[in-house]
Amino acid sequence: MAGVRSLLVLLLVFQSSCLGFRSPLSVFKRFKETTRPFSDECLGTTRPVIPIDSSDFALDIRMPGVTPTQSDTYFCMSMRLPTDEEAFVIDFKPRASMDTVHHMLLFGCNMPSSTGSYWYCDEGTCIDKANILYAWARNAPPTRLPEGVGFRVGGETGSKYFVLQVHYGDISAFRDNHKDCSGVSLHLTRLPQPLIAGMYLMMSVDTVIPAGEKVVNSDISCHYKKYPMHVFAYRVHTHHLGQVVSGYRVRNEQWTLIGRQSPQLPQAFYPVEHPVDVSFGDILAARCVFTGEGRTEDTHIGGTSSDEMCNLYIMYYMEAKHAVSFMTCTQNVAPDMFRTIPPEANIPIPVKSDMVMMHGHHKETESKDKTPLLQQPKREEEEVLEQGDFYSLLSKLLGEREDVVHVHKYNPTEKAESESDLVAEIANVVQKKDLGRSDTRESAEHEERDNAILVRDRIHKFHRLESTLRPAESRVFSLQQPLPGEGTWEPEHTGDFHVEEALDWPGVYLLPGQVSAVALDPKNNLVIFHRGDHIWDGNSFDSKFVYQQRGLGPIEEDTILVIDPNNATVLQSSGKNLFYLPHGLSVDNDGNYWVTDVALHQVFKLDPNSKEGPLLILGRSMQPGSDQNHFCQPTDVAVDPDTGTIFVSDGYCNSRIMQFSPSGNFITQWGEESSGRNPKPGQFSIPHSLALVPHLDQLCVADRENGRIQCFKTDTKEFVQEIKHASFGRNVFAISYVSGLLFAVNGKPYFGDQEPVQGFVMNFSSGEIIDTFKPVRKHFDMPHDITASADGTVYVGDAHANTVWKFTSAEKMEHRSVKKAGIEAQEIKGKGSGGLNLGNFFASRKGYSRKGFDRLSTEGSDHEKDEEDGSESEEEYSAPLPAPTTSSS
Repeated sequence: MAGVRSLLVLLLVFQSSCLGFRSPLSVFKRFKETTRPFSDECLGTTRPVIPIDSSDFALDIRMPGVTPTQSDTYFCMSMRLPTDEEAFVIDFKPRASMDTVHHMLLFGCNMPSSTGSYWYCDEGTCIDKANILYAWARNAPPTRLPEGVGFRVGGETGSKYFVLQVHYGDISAFRDNHKDCSGVSLHLTRLPQPLIAGMYLMMSVDTVIPAGEKVVNSDISCHYKKYPMHVFAYRVHTHHLGQVVSGYRVRNEQWTLIGRQSPQLPQAFYPVEHPVDVSFGDILAARCVFTGEGRTEDTHIGGTSSDEMCNLYIMYYMEAKHAVSFMTCTQNVAPDMFRTIPPEANIPIPVKSDMVMMHGHHKETESKDKTPLLQQPKREEEEVLEQGDFYSLLSKLLGEREDVVHVHKYNPTEKAESESDLVAEIANVVQKKDLGRSDTRESAEHEERDNAILVRDRIHKFHRLESTLRPAESRVFSLQQPLPGEGTWEPEHTGDFHVEEALDWPGVYLLPGQVSAVALDPKNNLVIFHRGDHIWDGNSFDSKFVYQQRGLGPIEEDTILVIDPNNATVLQSSGKNLFYLPHGLSVDNDGNYWVTDVALHQVFKLDPNSKEGPLLILGRSMQPGSDQNHFCQPTDVAVDPDTGTIFVSDGYCNSRIMQFSPSGNFITQWGEESSGRNPKPGQFSIPHSLALVPHLDQLCVADRENGRIQCFKTDTKEFVQEIKHASFGRNVFAISYVSGLLFAVNGKPYFGDQEPVQGFVMNFSSGEIIDTFKPVRKHFDMPHDITASADGTVYVGDAHANTVWKFTSAEKMEHRSVKKAGIEAQEIKGKGSGGLNLGNFFASRKGYSRKGFDRLSTEGSDHEKDEEDGSESEEEYSAPLPAPTTSSS
């Protein structure tokens, strides 16, 4: 007994000494204890921040003593990271009992949906992007991070808040009305981790499960184009119809399993059986197997009890210097590949009844509970969504045109490439309790539209929160794909897309020589082709297009610069003593450079890693001509990624497109010089820039002096379409195609013309202008070339300003108002990345009609009047040209 008293005394002395010790965590912003009103029953949770040592601390994230009164209740609470400095989560410890908690999810974000101590998750988890960090479910194994791996939080780019979501399934354990303080404890460190954890979400957006169909496969696949990532855990997710979800890495046609699991098991993260690395050029593939048996109507992707989901979450780590925290894939780039998918992916996994993951309610009570639920008076926690109001808000977010929505309604096979911030925007709207529904609507009207009611039942509560993940690194375009046997598919962008100058990008100050061309290599690095100390002016050529400044010699500095797209560091340079007047540049799939020189009248193929000289030369040096062996000031090159066929636009003094085999043998040519004010298809006045649309077998040409874009079939040379807008003015200098979008830049206006010099973003299918853009720093003088990447990043090179600008895509949601049936949905503002048309998510629902929706303007064009002198430059004449004289470049 004396020993026990002595021990107690020692403990009291130790505790007193600790009170006088200043924790190294005093630099953190601590929470006032009054902000965490824990119940007395929640022992051990009154200190949310617990010091571990000088660099590490623990964060105890717990429910503040709650008592759920209804089964399948979802409570959320938030906690701010107690430091503005960068920190790393390196371990998770669940603090929950399987008797009371069904599952928990932990999100990271910068703006929780509520500032209360806790709230119903129906209100949403986060207002901004929400990245899932941790998942725990009863009967599931714990999530462990490998040594040296951490989730980056805080600092300039990491999440500032943690949001905990706890699902209380069966509340019989709360008959005594006790308080629950379940949650998770985090171990964080301020020490930089060599490896950063992240999440890769694979998600189907267009799956349709026919009623009664025994087996339905939903396939997802994307090319991986980032630095290597190392997979260590995965999580699958569907609703009731999901049988099995499998994920793979495909490399050289070999399938390597990432994870395979039944979605009816507890949906936590499961460790991979064997480590899987994913490298540039690999394909990530996933298949969800569903059954439509027992359904009387087709099932679509969505968040309600009658919908389905097909999600695979892949948890990975990357080297810190290359780390990306979130990536997504929502398309199927290689459908034929799934013919060789391992057979295991098609075999459902048997699940014992005691292990089944509850999806909000029991199957045997689903049908009999549903009708009474529809007839019950609406309570605050059991609200329903009227479909017309729901679509009004979707239209508000998406800015869809009436005809576009109509197309989506009857095109359920439309796809979306990668993921978008709009997914989370819409998910957050779905979670809001008040969707602008009119409280004065007559009850008879509700009865008339029973089929349009989305019941927020238990399954809805669980699965709607799945889509709160808001991708941060990706940009989304919509892809449209016909049914098998109906021909090739055509990407189409119909969402709200906007580009703005990346004001923090230092590349605008590189100041090379006249920038004639820009392109992207296979690593997504920017490649610049410039003229050093040479310029193209009225003295450069004689009347027969022979170069007159040969005595200057070739450019003595490197004319090809490889630039880091993030910090504008010069990674590599080449092209010294080769060129006189550089012009066009493209990069093929193997990373080879294809360039043109208007003084040499030649086309070159260069290996960027070789110092042995050009791999291929077309044309005769310093000899202009118009036969099969000569060019006359060739402007651009395009190389078919599938066949290696070479297309050359030739050029300033010839008006033709020439085609060569991969080895450089002449195949054919087409085009002629235009005359008059209304040029015909196939006539050109300086074919200045080329853009291939490989999946449609089309080649588009910037017909510069005719102020238009012409597109042709690459096999038959048949004219397909012309894109011409008054806002182009008289010139279109350059074009670039990617993911259903066509980018272009025009030229300076002629004297008296009003159209400003600017960039354009167009829907390729319709030719409609989606957006226009200009730089903030400096201004366009002669934007000579443009290139765009799959994530929506755009680069423009200017031959007179000697500048390259970087523009990045941004989601625009300006002040809008959408009215339907007397209901007004008010202002939504914000910016994110990309734009995703989700008509295919919902438009096929019964009873949906676009009629009555106001048409929304989605254009954010900058129509400022260019007040600068509209007279054209004296530089770069293609000597001599017919009046009015045109600037050449």
